Amino acid sequence: MRGFFLTLVLLSSLFGADLPWLHDYDAAIKQAQKEKKEIYLFIGADVCRWCDRFKDMTLSKKHIIARLKKEYVLLYLSRDRHKIPERFTTQSVPRHYFLKSDGTIIYEDRGSREPDGFLSLLDEVGLKKE
Repeated sequence: MRGFFLTLVLLSSLFGADLPWLHDYDAAIKQAQKEKKEIYLFIGADVCRWCDRFKDMTLSKKHIIARLKKEYVLLYLSRDRHKIPERFTTQSVPRHYFLKSDGTIIYEDRGSREPDGFLSLLDEVGLKKE
């Protein structure tokens, strides 16, 4: 059992090593307003094979990392460890919320996406912002 928790800690420290994830909603709002960016909120769970699949397959790609860093303040909240405002659904993870800098929801989606599908989602969100 100890090995399982050690593995979990190591995996969680590797997740998003190239992405500057925040884990506090209020801090993300403040940073987004300061940087004049929207927020990408990724809600996951500590033990979630679809979340892990999405992290490994999609959030590890350099071109996706570059685009997310350029366009968004990044907020990852685990339903198991972080305080999540009640207005966000925490069931059926992974969940993806795209927010204005004041916290208004622009777009929401759920599920694990492959890189091309996630890029299409980012494009779709961009159209909603216009």
